[in-house]
Amino acid sequence: MDQTNPTNAFIATTGRTRTVASHCLEVLGNAVGWGAAMAASALAALYWRNGLLTSHLTALTLVYFFGGTLAWAILVPLTRRFARGRPASARFAAFFLVLSIGTAAMTAFLFAMDYRWFYSRWHAPFGSLIWTFQFLYTGASAVYQFAIFGLPLFLPFGLLCLVAVSAYLARRTR
Repeated sequence: MDQTNPTNAFIATTGRTRTVASHCLEVLGNAVGWGAAMAASALAALYWRNGLLTSHLTALTLVYFFGGTLAWAILVPLTRRFARGRPASARFAAFFLVLSIGTAAMTAFLFAMDYRWFYSRWHAPFGSLIWTFQFLYTGASAVYQFAIFGLPLFLPFGLLCLVAVSAYLARRTR
């Protein structure tokens, strides 16, 4: 009789499930770590510039934290897939580029959505032509404002973290 032992199939399935679950937990843990590093970078820059004297400290910290967390969780697994088999310098460049642009873009997006949420009470009804223009111009002005005032909060500590993490990821991904 040629029967498959259901116990062996269950063990093989749970082994794969554990591998996937551990990979997801690793990505999530690293994403939270990257988000915490970006929030710490913003806090350090704010402390260095004005002694944390702002009424929006919690909101800024959360925007930078979630911007870094979402950027890592979305972009690093994709970059790992495309960077495999490349030379170490190409892997470093890929991680450096993706993490720098992705973190700034995701943080700017969250900043723009917060900005939009604040101004939405004065905007036209949803879906109208005027609302569309208001949405686009509010988002564009928020991204511009973030580029001027928000990007410097990643410096200098965020840049140091970026170089170190990119080198680590380039070495670890083969």
